[in-house]
Amino acid sequence: MKIKNIISALEGEILTEKNNFETEIKNCYTGDLLSHVMVNCKEESAWITVQTHINIIAIATLLDIPLIIVPENAKVDKNTIVKANEEEISIVNTKLNAFEISVKLKELYS
Repeated sequence: MKIKNIISALEGEILTEKNNFETEIKNCYTGDLLSHVMVNCKEESAWITVQTHINIIAIATLLDIPLIIVPENAKVDKNTIVKANEEEISIVNTKLNAFEISVKLKELYS
């Protein structure tokens, strides 16, 4: 599934400027505890998290995660967006909660 298809399905708002909408997303992980994400999230995944601080970009860079999805229209720190642009990681905000996002992504992949 491409990033552009995921954004469309989630009715998401892209927060970053440097995006490769054609990037293939092969997996998805939902989690807010960074140590769990580091151990369990696979590369080329979409990561669903309510965390919005700059450390999420470090984790995404380390694990080669091209897409971070922020549920419930949580406000993302400006410094996080700046760093995401530098690392070319897409951040998407959506009104859906994490469960609803997960269900929609499961449907897309089925």
